[in-house]
Order: sequence, then C-alpha cells, then structure tokens
Amino acid sequence: MKPYGLNELRKMYLDFFESKGHLVMPSFSLVPQNDKSLLLINAGMAPLKPYFTGQEVPPRKRVATCQKCIRTGDIENVGHTARHGTFFEMLGNFSFGDYFKHEAIAWSWEFLTEVLEIPADRLYPSVYEEDDEAFEIWEKEVGIAPERIFRFGKADNFWEHGAGPCGPCSEIYFDRGEKYGCGKPDCTVGCDCDRYIEIWNNVFTQFEGDGHGGYTELENKNIDTGMGLERLATVMQDVDSIFDVDTIRHLREEVCRIAGVEYGKDQKTDVSIRVITDHIRSVTFMVSDGVTMSNEGRGYVLRRLLRRAARHGRLLGIEGTFLADLSQVVIDDSKSGYPDLEARREYIQKVISVEEDNFSHTINQGLMMLDYAMNIMREKGMTELPGDKAFRLNDTYGFPLDLIMEILQDNGFSVDERGFDIEMDKQRRTAREARKETNYMGADATVYQEIDPSIGSKFVGYDNLEYTSPITVLTTKDDLVDELKSGEKGTIIVDETPFYGTMGGQVGDTGVIETKAGVFRVDETIHLQGTKIGHVGEVIDGIIRVGDEAKLKVNENNRSLIACNHTATHILQESLRRVLGKHVEQKGSYVDSERLRFDFTHFSPMTEDEIRQVEEMVNDQIQRALLVFTEEMTMEEAKKTGAMALFGEKYGEKVRVVFVEGFSIELCGGTHVKNSKDITAFKIVSESGIASGVRRIEALTSVGLIKYLNRHYDMVQKVAGHLKSAPAEIDVKVAHLQEEIKTLQKENEKL
Repeated sequence: MKPYGLNELRKMYLDFFESKGHLVMPSFSLVPQNDKSLLLINAGMAPLKPYFTGQEVPPRKRVATCQKCIRTGDIENVGHTARHGTFFEMLGNFSFGDYFKHEAIAWSWEFLTEVLEIPADRLYPSVYEEDDEAFEIWEKEVGIAPERIFRFGKADNFWEHGAGPCGPCSEIYFDRGEKYGCGKPDCTVGCDCDRYIEIWNNVFTQFEGDGHGGYTELENKNIDTGMGLERLATVMQDVDSIFDVDTIRHLREEVCRIAGVEYGKDQKTDVSIRVITDHIRSVTFMVSDGVTMSNEGRGYVLRRLLRRAARHGRLLGIEGTFLADLSQVVIDDSKSGYPDLEARREYIQKVISVEEDNFSHTINQGLMMLDYAMNIMREKGMTELPGDKAFRLNDTYGFPLDLIMEILQDNGFSVDERGFDIEMDKQRRTAREARKETNYMGADATVYQEIDPSIGSKFVGYDNLEYTSPITVLTTKDDLVDELKSGEKGTIIVDETPFYGTMGGQVGDTGVIETKAGVFRVDETIHLQGTKIGHVGEVIDGIIRVGDEAKLKVNENNRSLIACNHTATHILQESLRRVLGKHVEQKGSYVDSERLRFDFTHFSPMTEDEIRQVEEMVNDQIQRALLVFTEEMTMEEAKKTGAMALFGEKYGEKVRVVFVEGFSIELCGGTHVKNSKDITAFKIVSESGIASGVRRIEALTSVGLIKYLNRHYDMVQKVAGHLKSAPAEIDVKVAHLQEEIKTLQKENEKL
C-alpha cells in the first residue's frame, strides 16, 4: 500500500465522490449554525441534519465533505492513550433520497481496493444481524465470501438516537496484522484488541423509529457515510497511532524540539507531548472559526484546551509561551485543505498569544497555591480539596475545574465538586442574566417547522422596493391557516419579495403588503429554515388569503437609513484594520435605521487617539464620495479580490461582494448605499469590551447622528443657561465653579 499523506487522502476521497456525481462542499464551521443541541460540530453529518430531517432542501441529492470535528467527551484520556484526540476530520458521502445500499457499498469497496489499492484480503465487511439485503450485496455483488462477512447486533451495527430517522450499518474492518493482535486463537473481527479496526461505516437510514423499538419504513431513504481521515492515514502509512501520521507527527516533533525531549522514551513525558500536539490542533481550528475565549459554552472548551496544553508545556520544562508558534505549524500543514487558516494566520497567532500570556501570569502563582493546599491536606490526612478553595483557584487564577481535578488526581487527591458548584452558583446568581433565545414564534417556532420544506422565497429587493407576488403560506402563532382577518397577527410567505429578512446583523425591512381584499402591516421580516422569508405583522384591514396576488411595499426611508449604517460598518472595519492592525476581525454586528453596533477582535481598549483616527478615516471616505457597488462571483474569485468574509458564515457557490471603491471589499448579502456620500457623516459614541479579546463600537450616521447632535446641542444650551454662560465658555465656567467649591470646602473644614 502507498503511504498517502493526510492531505493527499482528503483530496483523493473528495475527487472520487465528485466523479460519482456528488457536490463537494467545503467543511462547515466548527460552530453549529441554527442548532442549539450542539456546542461544537462533532460528526460529519451534524451540519447536514436539516437535509436529513427534511427541514431544508439540500443543494444536491448527493453531497461529499471532509468535516472538521471536535469531541471533548473523553478529554481526560487524551494523552494517556495514543488513540484519543479532541480534533479529527471526518470524510463523508451522503445521499438524500437518491442512491442507497447497492451504490454505497459498491463505492466504498471501489475506493478502498481500487483507488487506495488496499489488498481485498485484509478487508472484512460487517452488517446488522437482520440486514439480509446488505449481506447479499456484499456476497453476490461485491463477491465477498460469506465467512468473511460478519453479522453484529444493534449495539454495533444499528444507528439510532432516540425517536427519529435510524437504520442499520455496514462497516468495513482492516486487518492490521498479527503484531497488533492479542494472540488468542479466536481473535477475529469484533475482538477488543487493536488488530481489526473499523475504517468505513455506511449508515442506511431507512426507518423512522418511535424511540420504543417500533420502526416504520421511510419513503425517502438516506445514506450517511463516515470515515475518520486520521484513522485511514494510520492504516495507509502503517503506523501505530494518529500521533505517528505524517502531519501530526511533524507537529509532535516540533513539540519535542521546543521542549528538548524525545518521544517514546518516557511514558509521563509522552502524555504531555500528545496532549499538546492534539490540543493545539483543536485550538487553532476553533480560533480560525471564530470561537473566542470565555468561561462559558464553546469559549470555555477553547480556554480549557489551551490552558491544559500550556500546563503540560510547563511539565515538559518549556519556559515562556510557545503555543502560538505551534499554531503556525498547524496552519502550514493544514492550509491546503483549509485555506481560511492561512487567511487568518495573524489573527490566530494573536488570540492564542494573548490568552497564553494572560494564563502564564497566573499559572505559577496558582500552582504554588495548589501545591500549598495539597501539602496542608497531606498534613491533615485529607483526601478532598474543599469546594471554596477550588473556586478561588478558578476565580482568581483562571484554573478551570477540570485542570484542578486533573492535577489533584495526579497527586492522589480529589475535589469537592458540589461545594465548587455552590460557590459558582452564588457568583452567577448576581453576575449572569438568564439567556433567552426569542423570535416572533417563541424559542421552538414549531409552526414554521410544519411548512413544506420545498417552499422557498426569492429576495428581489436589491433593485426593487415594490413587487407583486402570490402568497404561498399564512401562519398564526400556532397554526398554518388559509386566511388572516383584520386584527389577527401572523406571518406571510410569498414566492418573491423585496423585503430583506434579518440576516448578517442587518435588521429586516418593514412596510405593507396589500391584496384586493386586505392590508397587512409588516413589522419584521425574518429568515426561516431553507430559503423561506417570513413577513411578520398584523392585518390592519380586510382579509388576507393564501393564493392572493400581493403587492409588497418596503418602507423606503427605513431601508435607506439602514443602508447608511450598513455601508458604514464596512468602512469602519477596514479603518479599524488600518489603524489597529490586521488582527481585527468582525465578531458580530447590528444595523438598524437608528444606529450601528460593530463587534471586533482587539485585545485592549482603544485610546482616544485611535478612536479619533478611525473616525477621521471613516468620514474621509464618506466625503470622498466613493462608489459602492456589488458583484456576484464564485468564492474562489472572491478570495482573489481579497474580500473579507464573516467567521462561521455559510456561503453558497456564488457569493455577493460589496466594493467601497478603492477602500474596502467584503462578502455581504445586505443592502447598501450607492455612494459613500449618502452616509452624510459618522460618529463613534462608545467603545467598550464585551468579552475576552472582543471590543464593541457603537456609532451613528445620517439622520441618527443629526438627532444625536441636536439632543446634545439642546443639552449644552440648557447647561449654558443654568451657568449664565455662553456655550463656548462652559468648560471655563465649570472649572471656576470647581475651584470655588474646593475653596468653600476648605473653609467649611476650618470652621
């Protein structure tokens, strides 16, 4: 077998399934989109769930991906074994109601035996014990001898997760040879030893399960194939573990070089080497996908991985920070498959450097405190660290509970987790507001999920503020209906709409929808699953019915003011990058008719001089009357222009690029002014920190800025009147009053 590298295998797999009519889609972000059930993407099929459930229509019935994944469920084992890792890539080919078992099985065998040229006599398929169809395909169509096909029960070869789509699996095992075996005479496929390893898993989603053992046949059957890229590379390169695969080995060797140690000589040292090697891969990809350090959610996972790696660097004797340098090795080795890594190289290095530097300031003191606590416990014969002590280490020195537990466990101690939780709850009760996910229909939005997924809406509002289109769907808060009467609230969906739905930080349009029989006031426009656009509001006259021809009228003034603020955010981002540095990346925005809010990566408060420079630069572009125009192009073409893209944003084959002539280029689906002079002027009203390494600017333009200046002018006039002073002399008058107050205070003290 040829020892293909990790990057070669990824390309070979995707090219093979592209030749079989599959749409090759780039890896989705590690941050799940519209899926509250996941913290991070942990499987190849996870981002495609809406296609499997029928909530969205896939771009093609055949899709292939190489999906980056993070799993931290068994993080404690990472490093202690050569098998476990938190970051991995999952190869997958998927069918949404198209091909099924015959093609899936045939292609898996063809790829392994003909493309990779793995000897057929080292491969063994397995099937679900009741799946005679799959057994016959392997035997009669592929030509595998019956004794080489293994039948396994539900625990091994049936995929289901509660109620919902499910089905049998057919896996392919590779025989690594006797040297990896247990030596037992009955050692074969299914043995617990490392000789026979699964390298391919075909999941045949053919049933709807009720969660209680009842199954009904699905009308549209799906294929979900998964194969771990690192595991496949382990087989092809005939190495012992994922840490010996080419690119990962290169990273592992760099860890050893920095630490001045040799891999394979000491078990304790090897644990630390593997922890750092694995964790820096996860950290690099998570930061690239826009995850930021925090004490909650996925930000906590990121911080925990980085700090665990930093601690193991200390155990290896590495002095100072080193993880940012290692991240550059990850980027160099993986950028061919993930070009975003190269595009965000400077940002990744900056984020990791700042967090590691912050942690290094406290880790020594924290470790001293923990050592002191363990010495006290030894003297007193205690085996458990009190919860309040653990909380102080967490709160004051930034030690995650998991890291505290790991250090204690290495020294034969445990921690009072319940006591820790009590202290944490006390802090959260006063410092943290309950998070609420809300929209018009509430958190579940069940009525929207009942809409036929084949129904969609086309946005035609870039060039139209009025448009006529038939009504396809009407809903109330709870039900799909055929009509809405005067005074009733609901949602209207049409074929084509000039109304922009809330997306990319820009709020949706408002306006009216008129039919011959009624008038509907649009208070909000939202994007729903698939390509549906919902017009949310109330019937203010007559009756609105499904099938009615509707005239949709966008509030032109409102749209114009939103466009001013949206284009200003583009000019603002480029100005920030020029003043503060290329590490600035957009982390979120909010744009409506009154104001704009822009969140960005930066690691210290902006100085007054920096704020002034940014303001002046933005206003300079406004006064230069730059043309603002858009072009549609492929993602590859957009990258060549240098266009900036949003973290984690899901882009199609064609993208819309917004140019502010000679100044900024961004991927954006929003609405914009035609010329920068339309913005009138720009003013930053606040700059603040909202998270670790994330700053927020709030600013005003156009009419919003004029209203703001008028309010301040009125206030200045009132203050000047109270002080009996001219407005221009207020500061002098206030200074005199302050001096007078100080003098009077001193006289009072003497008296």
